[in-house]
This record gives sequence, C-alpha cells and structure tokens, in this order.
Amino acid sequence: KDLHLPVAVPEVPSSPRREFPADWSIKTRLLFTSSQPFTWAEHLKAQEEAQGFAQHCRATETNLPQSIQEPKLSTELRCAFQQSLVYWLHPSLPWLQLFPRIGADRKIVGKATPWSQDEALQQVLMSDWSVSFTSLYNLLKAKLCPYFYVCTYQFTVLFRAAGLAGSDVITAVISPTTRGLREAMRNEGIEFSLPFVEESRTRKQKNSEGNLEAEVANGLEEPNSTEGGEEPAPSDDEEESFSWLEEMGVQDTVKKPDTISTKLRKEKHEVQVDHRPESLALVKGTNTFTLLNFLINCKSLVAAAGPQAGLPPTLLSPVAFRGGTMQTLKARSINARARVQLAYEDVFSLEIVGPVLPHSLHSLTMLLRTAQRGVFSAVLYTHEPTAVFNTNLDKANPALKKETVCKDLPMCGLHPMTLDQLSQCPTLGKSSIRFLEMKDYAYTWRS
Repeated sequence: KDLHLPVAVPEVPSSPRREFPADWSIKTRLLFTSSQPFTWAEHLKAQEEAQGFAQHCRATETNLPQSIQEPKLSTELRCAFQQSLVYWLHPSLPWLQLFPRIGADRKIVGKATPWSQDEALQQVLMSDWSVSFTSLYNLLKAKLCPYFYVCTYQFTVLFRAAGLAGSDVITAVISPTTRGLREAMRNEGIEFSLPFVEESRTRKQKNSEGNLEAEVANGLEEPNSTEGGEEPAPSDDEEESFSWLEEMGVQDTVKKPDTISTKLRKEKHEVQVDHRPESLALVKGTNTFTLLNFLINCKSLVAAAGPQAGLPPTLLSPVAFRGGTMQTLKARSINARARVQLAYEDVFSLEIVGPVLPHSLHSLTMLLRTAQRGVFSAVLYTHEPTAVFNTNLDKANPALKKETVCKDLPMCGLHPMTLDQLSQCPTLGKSSIRFLEMKDYAYTWRS
C-alpha cells in the first residue's frame, strides 16, 4: 500500500491516560501534527548529531522538563531527538531497502544482487549473518539487549528478553507460520504453542459441552449432530475405539479411518490458519536457543529464487551488536495551512520514516510531550504482519516478581520509562495503535 495514503482512523478512542500501551508492531512511518512548530527537529548541528550518537552508544538517560519555552534553542532536546532515531541493522547493503522483507520483491527487483548466482558469496553472507544473530541472542540472554527482530521474506520472529511483555522467561514469537515450518520445528525438538489455535479449540470444546448440557436438560439426544456441520475432533484413542469390530470378527469388512486421515483431521484447524496472523507460534525459555540453531541451519529461511534469492534475513535491534550497522530513521518537518471551520490555520507536522521499533515510538513521544507542550497527535503506519505481536501470550502466568526477573534489565540500553512500558503485558490483541493523541499531557489512542 502507498504509505502516503491517509489512514482511516477508527471511531472509538480510549479513555485519557498518562501512558499508552506498548505496541510491539514495527511502524513504517509516523506522522506527528501539532499547532506548535517542529523547528527544533530541523537542521541539527554537527555537534548535536555527534552528541546524540554518543548518548545512544552510552545509553545516556535524558530527562527533560515537562515543557521547554524555546525548544529550538534547547541543545539537550535536539541531542535527545538524534538519540531516539538510532537503530541497528544487519546486513547493511546501502543500495537495497532491507525492511520490510515480506512482499518486498518489487522494490528489490532490478537492483544489483551479485550473490544470487554465487554460492560461495551466499555462504560468506550467511556465515556473517549467523555470527550477528548469535551475538544478538547472547546480548538478549544477558539482558543487555531488550528485544530484536528477525525479518525473513516469509515470516518475522520477535525475540524478547525475560521480564518484557509480562513474561518471566525469554520468548520468541513467529508469524505467520505454515504447517511445513511447524513440522520442521517439531522435528528439531523445539517445543512451541499455537495460542490462537489452542484458544479456538478450547472455545469450541466449551461450546460443544454447553450444547450437550442443554440437550440433556431438554431431553434431546442427537449423537450424530455436530455444531455448524463440522466433523467432530478425533480423540487420541480413536484406534482403540475400533477394537469391538475385532471382537465381532468383522474388522476386515467394515472400513475404518486410516491413521493418515485421522492425523489430517487433527491438523485441520492448524492448516486452516497457515500464512494468517492466527498461525503465530510461541517459543519459550531454553527452546529459544534451539530455535536459534534451527533458524541458522534452516534452508528455507532464505529465498532460493526471485529478487531476494540468497539474501540473509534482516536483523533489527535497538542496541549495538556484532556486525550490526548504525542507522537512523529519516525525519523531516512540514509546514502547511489547513482549513478549520471558516478560517485557515497553521498546521505543523513531523514525518518519521523507517523501521520504527517499539522503543523509538515511546522515546519520540516523550520528546514531543515536552517540546509540543503536551499537545500533539500522530498517525501510525504499521507493518501489518507484525501487528499480531501485540497479543498477550502469557495470560495464565501469575504476576511477575519484578525484583528478580527485571533486576538486570535496566542495563539493556532503554530509558527507564520506556522499559517500564515494554515490561507490561500487551493489551492491543491482534491490532496495533493507528492514531495517538495527547491533550493536556494525557494520551488517547485508537487501534
């Protein structure tokens, strides 16, 4: 979709709050608007830019006052703005746009890809990529990196450190998945769950139990009827349930379902969600390390043909890692006049383009809160395949013992307020924030 098309804003906003919920989707573009100009974000001096990079690398915590009278003259604000635009990328190929990767063939076709027909070069790229991927995982395990994304041409993986998103262990969420990928993961001994598939099964089971109770209460008996005309879910003891045929001596004349068809019926609901957000797979704890090794050795991780052939997945991180390249989001301010009732008023906007990671969104809003005196709005453009990462996957978990789980997280390079936001359990479900507004220092949002 054209990023410059207007976004349809949902009708129902949230109630005003001092903080908005964590949004784990990757944004491709942010458009902030305000009645106050964004001149403070323009033409940073070389010293301010350098200071911003240094603050990022040293994880300097910047705490600004509630409002600044002259934002354009505030060196501290401008340095913090540069600091909030930084992210880290691997591989770095300046002539190729390496995010997004899903559906990116049209943007890559026609560009120089010397590795596509050179196996030796592909091996070098993958070897280098494996080192960077392992480096990121080690940083995550040590709580020196809060989270990172692995963006392949078919799916995206979000690794989160223990203590983030309400989980007490390292988690990895993969979306979308296919039956083939899940089967390969099982064969490697990776334990994972399919939260949406399992939730659907539980709901159907409860519904069928409720219907059965109602039928019994009404004195009805319809053993062959099924809800919605669907086949009943086969039980694990289906093979044993045909032993009575053997006792009667008619086992060869009566046709019974074979193991393959029984298995296919079991997997029916799983296959139906392939390539969809509901196919999201959750990997937890030590299984995430097994997943790391699986992805490094997985041949289908890299396209075998087409414009992305031989190109390793994109790694995106909020902090430095081995082989990572420092990048900055592109920012530009725009001044315009908009008609309000019968008059024209000045409207100022600030556009941020690039892979906007969750921490960057929060850092930028903290700066705008100060610079725009608590009044601004934003339209957020989401990379749709990542919206499902906002699902709360640890609903059954008790409240975290923050003192133990989150003890070392302050060393991960994020501002304490940003870290606190990302530590909360996700609440947006399969959607993401599309519109964010601040009035009188309180947020409302629509998803």
